[in-house]
Amino acid sequence: MIKTDFLVIGTGLAGLSFALKAAKHGKVIIVTKSDEDESNTKYAQGGIASVMSFPDSKEKHVADTLSCGDGLCDEGIVKMVITQSHARIEELISWGAEFDKTQSGDFDLAREGGHSENRVLHHKDITGLEIERKILAKVHDHKNIELYTHHFAVDLITQHHLGMEIKRSTPGIECYGAYILNNKTGKVETVLSKITLMASGGAGQVYQNTTNPVIATGDGVAMAYRAMARVKHMEFVQFHPTALYQPGSNPAFLITEAVRGAGAVLRTRSGKEFMHRYDKRKSLAPRDIVARAIDSELKKSGDEFVYLDCTSIDENNIKNHFPNILKKCQSIGINPLKDFIPVTPAAHYFCGGIETDEHARTSIKNLYAAGECACTGLHGANRLASNSLLEALVFAHQAFRHGCENSKNIRWKEGIPDWEPGTKIPGEMVLITQSRKELKELMTNYVGIFRSDMRLQRALKRTRLLFEETEDLYDKWILTPEICELRNMINIGYLIIKAAMQRTENRGLHFNTDN
Repeated sequence: MIKTDFLVIGTGLAGLSFALKAAKHGKVIIVTKSDEDESNTKYAQGGIASVMSFPDSKEKHVADTLSCGDGLCDEGIVKMVITQSHARIEELISWGAEFDKTQSGDFDLAREGGHSENRVLHHKDITGLEIERKILAKVHDHKNIELYTHHFAVDLITQHHLGMEIKRSTPGIECYGAYILNNKTGKVETVLSKITLMASGGAGQVYQNTTNPVIATGDGVAMAYRAMARVKHMEFVQFHPTALYQPGSNPAFLITEAVRGAGAVLRTRSGKEFMHRYDKRKSLAPRDIVARAIDSELKKSGDEFVYLDCTSIDENNIKNHFPNILKKCQSIGINPLKDFIPVTPAAHYFCGGIETDEHARTSIKNLYAAGECACTGLHGANRLASNSLLEALVFAHQAFRHGCENSKNIRWKEGIPDWEPGTKIPGEMVLITQSRKELKELMTNYVGIFRSDMRLQRALKRTRLLFEETEDLYDKWILTPEICELRNMINIGYLIIKAAMQRTENRGLHFNTDN
């Protein structure tokens, strides 16, 4: 049994920034199921939004966020996040993160869809990777932080594990830590913590085509839901309009929205522009509008992709600002300076998740959540581009402030039982791989950019069957990461479907053709 003051699940920006701050107040253990740098943060190309100079203003950033969120943002949360933005950026810089600057020394601010001003700080087209590297270096230097790689968080520990029957409506549910599977030894370890931060990232892998890394299977949201935490807005799944069309690639390579901000336009395969028919902002409309527009064009034409035309962008601009994209395209025989890039929408970001308040507290005592696994109220029905890294920073800070003060009055829970594993050695792994394939197909075909009542009903029936089959394996088999991931993915699929069925209006990222 391992004891720590703070347990952090996930090594993205939210988890790492929280850990750096909390380590000044106690021992921190960070667990991640993969390598230490593998997270959604690592793959964030575009940047981080923040008001940095005139003529931009916090009021404009707030207005853009509220407009994009289509009436479902919490305005108080939006104002809090944007008010903190400058301080959090300064913190990142103090940790070593570098952002591109102009020749005059000012920040080279990009503009993305839904933004009324240039306000996106970036490091070429690998902003997330730059941030991840610098913060990990700081984490390694801190004696109070232990980093457990290849450790899979299986379940949160609550009163349920002490024999108490709890429901979502049960008052006073508490988190005591988590059961963690050591992938190398196969043993499940009990980690007791005073404060637990869920920062496990997204769930794009429940879809066939996604920009998310293979680890993005929704584990944190599924764990919290099983522990009876409240979740919210799971129907709002953001599809990035422009992932590189490359059948079979997982994850799909992202073509950042900043390319359109620099002047690229969308065209049909016949070479005609089309976004003017959907929105006056054309190719710089918010992502939900652009993704639906592309999907509509593909259904009308029968094509599998549209084109992104970058040929009007200055050559030096592409080479200096988008070198990673240029390199990737050239590796498959496409020259963006002369050729159109084939693109298609891909599952990208979850606006919903574990419901939190302004302090990042969940409905479970001593459990906090930040980053993509949390539903904070910032995004509403649709995320404004490059607000996600900012949100992760701000709510990690909020969790740190409240959690550290709270931890002073908490003692580790006694009497927590060890994990009781199944005894059967996993045999037919095809049972796992086939169920995973079925889930991804039904979510893509029935619960994608466009939905209908019949599609959702069919998806729900099939998900229930997959759930029953998988729970049977989970109860009998020795625990493995593969069975845990499948179980979590099915849980996420179910939550998306149920939330989509309950929303009877088309708003933001949710569009039901029967509404």
